[in-house]
Amino acid sequence: MICIGSWWHSGYHLTTSIVGPVLLTLPFSFTLMGWVGGVVWLTLAALTTFYSYNLLSAVLEHHAHLGRRQLRFRDMARDILGPGWAKFYVGPLQFAICFGAVITGPLVGGLSLKYIYLLYNPHGPMKLYHFITICGGITLVLAQIPSFHSLRHINLISLFLCMTYGTCITVGSIYIGHSKNAPTTRSYSLKGPEIDQLFGLFNGISIISTAYACGIIPEIQATIAPPVKGKMLKGLCICYFVIITTFFSVSISGYWAFGNKAQGTILSNFMHEMKPLLPTWFLLMTNLFILLQAMAVTVVYLQPTNELLENAFADPKKGEFSVRNVVPRLLSRSLSVIIATVLAAMLPFFGDILAIFGAFGCIPLDFILPMVFYNLTFKPSKTSLIFWLNTFIASASSVLVGVGAIASVRQIVLDAKTYRLFADV
Repeated sequence: MICIGSWWHSGYHLTTSIVGPVLLTLPFSFTLMGWVGGVVWLTLAALTTFYSYNLLSAVLEHHAHLGRRQLRFRDMARDILGPGWAKFYVGPLQFAICFGAVITGPLVGGLSLKYIYLLYNPHGPMKLYHFITICGGITLVLAQIPSFHSLRHINLISLFLCMTYGTCITVGSIYIGHSKNAPTTRSYSLKGPEIDQLFGLFNGISIISTAYACGIIPEIQATIAPPVKGKMLKGLCICYFVIITTFFSVSISGYWAFGNKAQGTILSNFMHEMKPLLPTWFLLMTNLFILLQAMAVTVVYLQPTNELLENAFADPKKGEFSVRNVVPRLLSRSLSVIIATVLAAMLPFFGDILAIFGAFGCIPLDFILPMVFYNLTFKPSKTSLIFWLNTFIASASSVLVGVGAIASVRQIVLDAKTYRLFADV
């Protein structure tokens, strides 16, 4: 792990790891929660994750000061909770989240490529899995970038890309909302019977939780050159400036423009019966920015996966660029991308996938474990505000995990009749 980055670099890495194409689903999450629920949870999730990531950073700084700098999430779990928790819970959980993001990258990129293709050839023969395969090929090349720190320039570009396409989506939603193409009966009421509304609420919570997720805070802080104190907070401030700028503008403008007809990805609302509702060049530009940024996000989340596989197959006695280590590294990285691309092509159901990841992975890793790590590391007084605040957040989030998991699995069961392997959605 290379520890020579600045706090600026950590800001780029954090932004790319959190602000990604998942923000395209935020207007849809509002259709499940309504105006009040959507805005309230979007705000609470922002405040809670900013707080929890700072707690994680404080714990990492504390252990570094004691001479045990922790470079990975599983290192924290091993030192604080014990080796069993690291091996059988935190490690696999983080791996699942990171590999899930790697699966999502070619899927989102494929959707953007298909969107561009349909703009110019509405009745063309190419299917979604063709475009996912193309994006998987691009990811295969980018996966060979050697380290997290090597991504700093790519992630700076990624920061500007997500702000740019976030602005494009906001402008496009406002334009359509004021045009003759706006929905004739715009409604903001929740759809379906009360039981569907209740489970939909928790699905929406899971989707927004996924949007704020960053399961690689320790890995990002490990790229910062010592002394680390205070640097991660500055990086988080950069990241959350971008979050506030993009998440709120996209979700509010998209939901305002389309109401409860906002689809799983807001870009789907920008076309009606295969006809674009915005200038073709504008949609081309927006999708191109999304495509490029999706590739950057994918490569960021490949890093923990790469490291885990290389630790298993590399020979530490040989040089990093020796044939003995280069060949397994090339094969393991390529194989992980190929598997992710095949899974993305087989199961291209973006919204349901996000809800599952949010419930089972992102809420435990980002809303619960930071509170537990802090309380166990610093042992604040049981009469202190911070102890009870952390305990409340962890307990409430644990309830959300249970209910959100039930809601997301229920939604998959309900949608199962529309599922088909290699579907052209």
